[in-house]
Amino acid sequence: MIRKSLIETIFEAASIERWNDHIRPSRGFTELDKQSHKLLCAYTLGKLNPDIDWLLLIEGGIFEFLHRLVLTDIKPPIFHRLMKEKGEELNRWVIEELRNDLASIPNGFLERFERYFTEKEYAKNEKQILEAAHYLATKWEFDIIYDMCKTYYGIEHTRRELDEKLGTLEKQPCFSMLMKDNNYRGFINLLGELRFQQRWSRSPRIPATSVIGHMLIVAVLSYFCSLEMGACRQRTVNNFLGGLFHDIPEVLTRDIVSPVKNSVEGLDALIKSIEQEQMEQVLYPLIPEEWTKEIAYYTDDEFADKIILDGKVVQVKDGEINRQYNQDCYQPVDGRVIRACDHLAACIETYMSHTCGVTTHTLQEGNRALYLQYRNAKIGGIDFSSLFEYFRI
Repeated sequence: MIRKSLIETIFEAASIERWNDHIRPSRGFTELDKQSHKLLCAYTLGKLNPDIDWLLLIEGGIFEFLHRLVLTDIKPPIFHRLMKEKGEELNRWVIEELRNDLASIPNGFLERFERYFTEKEYAKNEKQILEAAHYLATKWEFDIIYDMCKTYYGIEHTRRELDEKLGTLEKQPCFSMLMKDNNYRGFINLLGELRFQQRWSRSPRIPATSVIGHMLIVAVLSYFCSLEMGACRQRTVNNFLGGLFHDIPEVLTRDIVSPVKNSVEGLDALIKSIEQEQMEQVLYPLIPEEWTKEIAYYTDDEFADKIILDGKVVQVKDGEINRQYNQDCYQPVDGRVIRACDHLAACIETYMSHTCGVTTHTLQEGNRALYLQYRNAKIGGIDFSSLFEYFRI
């Protein structure tokens, strides 16, 4: 069972402000948003690299996210120098800090976490992809704040350092392909706009979270649930990416809250059709057809349990994947589990604000409704009632 303390540690990323010694947009840049955007960039680079191991890439992204959380918001030049001179010791310290929490995750998660930071050759290709993704997401942020900070002392030095680093990454074929293609860059830039869409926008909340940050929380929770269920490799990958992509249409439509969707009969279906239309007109032209099919698999009926059988998408009943289809060849996705993780993330958002002393009737009622919905819920073999009990107000 995922420990409450681990979930709270992950959620701390929403409170870590990036570029906090620079002038920046009022919404700011948080570590949670950056890590989510980084993994979306890693997905794009991974699709351009035929030799990628998707499970290693996803796990590496989670490992680096947790590593960064423990070391908090150290200024990048200082962080890189510390890692260069004392990296082995710092990595060991991070492992010990997280050991108890990570030991609660089954199927060798802690052991792979240790290998990632102690074995140089482990997931070497995937580490290079994640490094490139890190700098792409960082450059996206820098380009926004640069115009605000042109008179800021040291800003030109930061720009040169960043450009030099990006130049060294050109030797990666996938990175070079992305940088030369306006559509690929447009794809990751468009997804980055989800950083500025705030959740629970009508209710004050601490920490405020964006749609893109919420997507990563759902993806990580879905990944942990996959390990709990003993999911096959492809199912684990699909559940993570299903969580990471589940709110992608909102970059085109913005968040339409459930009360509005349910206010008029047939409105939810109409909104879905508009989202599909917008995806086909705006997002999908930026990427190859193969990618659009994969993203559509994650975003169409995103909360249904699905497999691919004889080349067709087939929805299955709750528990059927565990019983019959837990094999890579079926490309299984636990949509119901992703939906429960989506609701759990929302519940955590209300709870964390409450513990920070900022709450409203909307947040309290949202927390109560979600708790009641899942108080006896077991989905895919996961006891969600216990997870929601953690975060009951």
